[in-house]
Amino acid sequence: MLEMTYLNAELIDSFRSYLISEEKSEFTIAKYLRDVASFAAFLGDTPLSKEKTLAFKTYLMERGGYADSSVNSILSSIRAFLKYIGRSDCDVKNLRIQEMPFNPEEKCLTQDEFERLLDAAKGDRRLYLLLLVIFSTGIRVSELKYFTVESFRTKLDSVRVAVRCKKKNRQVLVPDGLKRDILDYIKETGIKSGPIFCTKNGKPLDRSNIWKQMKRLCDKANVAPSKVFPHNLRKLFARTFYEQTHDIVQLASILGHSSINTTKIYVKTTEEAVRARMEMVISPRLFERQKDTTLSA
Repeated sequence: MLEMTYLNAELIDSFRSYLISEEKSEFTIAKYLRDVASFAAFLGDTPLSKEKTLAFKTYLMERGGYADSSVNSILSSIRAFLKYIGRSDCDVKNLRIQEMPFNPEEKCLTQDEFERLLDAAKGDRRLYLLLLVIFSTGIRVSELKYFTVESFRTKLDSVRVAVRCKKKNRQVLVPDGLKRDILDYIKETGIKSGPIFCTKNGKPLDRSNIWKQMKRLCDKANVAPSKVFPHNLRKLFARTFYEQTHDIVQLASILGHSSINTTKIYVKTTEEAVRARMEMVISPRLFERQKDTTLSA
């Protein structure tokens, strides 16, 4: 019989150390710890059990106000924690969700909206270039720190930036136009070494810094805030690349995905586009036949 387990700050802090040793990103670590802390608060002074995990799952579904995908995301964090402490017996299954064939309109950034964001950022050279970098290369925000002055000091005509993420190394290709803009920026700012995109204190810009700067562009660009966040630029790159090439295998490699199933999520089009394709398949005459039948009756 398993001993009773109580979640406490010491156990959660130990989990933090484990995640760091596993080289998880700062964003992932913060999310896991936030979800586990919520679970611990739900348990209170009661011991861990599968019944309690099931009750937490029900709470998230019925009273927490979370979307099904968010519930599954939280459960994934809890699952990792339970595995770490040797209590996988308390794990529960994810919700079964039918995958949507399109991206919600309110979250799907278009090319036109991206260009409006660029126009709104013209007064801020760093932010303007930063938006271009993420969209033009499809990198993750966490990989931006690898864009250093040293990586652009090459005798080759083309530039490839070596990045490391999720224990994988890969080469990010930099388009020629972007290379020229970055070299001009380095010259203009007088940056001698290290990351190109930094705060005033010389630290690399992180997800929070970039998110706040992008949100400030929404009103001026007339783009819904729900569409404006760094990862959406990566998704826009993926959709644009796929629409032009239809090569999902190459796209997965460029994005650094281990599974094409992940890439498939990135290239989903909008609900409006799916509806338009359905209209092309269904002949209007099929609906007119019903009218003809009714009239003849």
